[in-house]
Amino acid sequence: MIEDVKRKVRELLESGRIKGFLGLCFKNGHVGPHLFCDGKDLDNLVVGDLKQPGDSRYPLNKELIHIYRSYPKEAFGVLVRGCDERGLKALYSWNQLDPEKVVAVGIPCPQELADECECLKPYPDEFVGGEKAEGRSFESVNRIEALDLKGRFNAWMKDYSKCIKCYGCRDICPMCFCKECSLETEQLIHTGEIPPEIPIFHLVRAVHMAGRCIDCGLCDEACPADIPLRTLYKKVADIIEQEFQYRPGYSLGEKYPLNILGQPVGGE
Repeated sequence: MIEDVKRKVRELLESGRIKGFLGLCFKNGHVGPHLFCDGKDLDNLVVGDLKQPGDSRYPLNKELIHIYRSYPKEAFGVLVRGCDERGLKALYSWNQLDPEKVVAVGIPCPQELADECECLKPYPDEFVGGEKAEGRSFESVNRIEALDLKGRFNAWMKDYSKCIKCYGCRDICPMCFCKECSLETEQLIHTGEIPPEIPIFHLVRAVHMAGRCIDCGLCDEACPADIPLRTLYKKVADIIEQEFQYRPGYSLGEKYPLNILGQPVGGE
């Protein structure tokens, strides 16, 4: 699959269709984001599957926003899995990216990764190489909902109590693009004070991500306390779909019902 990706990216760069390609680079024993601007420099391009499927993922869309803000007239390519493509569609609806300036090069996730993530759509609409994996239902949500009210409350409070409030979940999230974070505003937390106590910290973030979370699971991977954040956001997404018939990133051009005017967040 990687050779198919390299061939596609090389064609885009050499044709002048894109100014650069934002992908993953394996260098000095590590994988990280890299902007490839020459088709001759693709030897170190990887898709993140080094030992296990998807073991080196990165919120490339988050970096793409910064690039777009600096070069709004240029078109750039970006490596996307199914969740990344959902992120792009959601970012278009929030006016954070211009779809005319983005060229997605898609790859499907292997079944192993799709099962682990409980991903409903583990592949982008179009991809190079590989095969579609089957989507999975949210078994983790079902396990929590099988408990009674007191059991659910105790289970979540036990997980929340492990939080060290490192902001890792926010910092890695590709859909956190606000210039001012609601978890740092003076109305919620005064300068010099520690972040809000549990469960307010996570409940504020969960409400703020309603209609924006694209179920990439990077928050889960980044959390040093192993809090099942993805399960929480999956449940929030279920509620939004039930109430508004909307799930972020599945339809191009569809806006979150509570964002009817489509106004950007954070003063853009």
